[in-house]
Amino acid sequence: MIMPSLLSVFLSANNLVVHTVFAISLTLLLSFLKIPALFLHGLHTYIHPDDVNPNASSSSGIRAAIRRPGAMDSEQPKPRKKSKDRFEFDETKAQIFRLKLNEGHLQSRIYFNEFYSAFNFTVIGFLSLLLHRFLRVDKDSGVVKNGTIIPLLLGLAGVGRLFFLIVRVGIEKSASKRSERQLSFVCGVLAFVLGLAVVFEVIPNWVLDFRFESLDGLGKFSLAAFMGCIVGCLYIPALRNSRAFWLGTDQIRSNLSIVSCGWFSRMLLYATYLMAFFTSLLWITPFAELLIYNNISGSKGSHMAGKKREVIAGYVGMPRLSFDTFRNWSLFIMGLLQFLTVRPNVQMFLNEAVLCWYQRLHASKVPDLDYSRAKVFLHNHYICLVVVQFFVPAMMVLLLLGLWQLDDSSLKGIPWVYTLVKEVSLFMAWWIVFIWTLLSSAILALYRHGTLYVS
Repeated sequence: MIMPSLLSVFLSANNLVVHTVFAISLTLLLSFLKIPALFLHGLHTYIHPDDVNPNASSSSGIRAAIRRPGAMDSEQPKPRKKSKDRFEFDETKAQIFRLKLNEGHLQSRIYFNEFYSAFNFTVIGFLSLLLHRFLRVDKDSGVVKNGTIIPLLLGLAGVGRLFFLIVRVGIEKSASKRSERQLSFVCGVLAFVLGLAVVFEVIPNWVLDFRFESLDGLGKFSLAAFMGCIVGCLYIPALRNSRAFWLGTDQIRSNLSIVSCGWFSRMLLYATYLMAFFTSLLWITPFAELLIYNNISGSKGSHMAGKKREVIAGYVGMPRLSFDTFRNWSLFIMGLLQFLTVRPNVQMFLNEAVLCWYQRLHASKVPDLDYSRAKVFLHNHYICLVVVQFFVPAMMVLLLLGLWQLDDSSLKGIPWVYTLVKEVSLFMAWWIVFIWTLLSSAILALYRHGTLYVS
């Protein structure tokens, strides 16, 4: 206990210097180690060539991932009797090849540079906010002297950068269907209307455990617009996340090891979904009351049936302060889990093209593989764009939660910054998780019902 306190006393006098040196060191370290490229290194992508010379041996780590059932292990296909009236399908044109992604491959993909810079910047901002939690801060010395200004600026700039990046990716016409973009717009408008009902307290406080007392009319309208924009930008990522979950957990029962993921990634997908569902409920007041111990006096077991929920809500759970800490930790764990599932989700996005190829290959005796060839190419081409769509929600949750943890009385001198940090940031972190869970659950229900299917 002595050493941590001495370290905190030493750092409290030099917080600004510590934050500056820490940010610069992280910038140099991330640039030298090329962490964003390592983060995606080793993912399997696929190539569906127009023609393959069966006599040529594969090289550079490229090998056939799946062969047509019944094909021999040798390079030469099994000879068949040909008939004049029967068309013989050339199996050498139906092969698909797998290779591991490295930095050279990734640099040729669109949005790799954007992902590279956004990854470095947001990770630096998040670690700076995390460092600030372990420093002893003089709350009355000012945001500059106590070093709060650096994590504050890095956090706000990181959130803004991620938001504009996800908007830019969302308006990429060639990366999504027109119907998906139209549904994104519709969801954004509906979320804007719902946001107005939330921030203007049309939805009462006994439904959502949030208060917006410091926001004026313009501020509430802007927050509702931001909520709508977030939902509009998250619809397509949530759609792809649902498809990744559907394939990764082998809900289609294909029993193809190359399509689904391993046991660890599968458990990670399940844990992330369940954690997101549970965390999104923690700020809904009727559910939250069940976990809070209010120490109600004078309550008896002879209450009427209509008041049983109030009795349970009062006597079962934890103190309010402990509950607030618990749900903040839940939100933090949810952000980390969502960050860890970026790689499995991206791999499932690439494997989706393999499933399409497999389905087309067995659709008829003479399959038309032009569609699957195009799908394999597009999934390979847009891999970094999809990485951005999976990466942004996780890091926005972590950055917004980190900003909310800033506890500096000097921020009260800048009212709009204090309101943004102490009221809006936590709500928006929860809103991202809630919308992500709601959209994913609705899409998974449509897959289960058979209305949607992966092809």
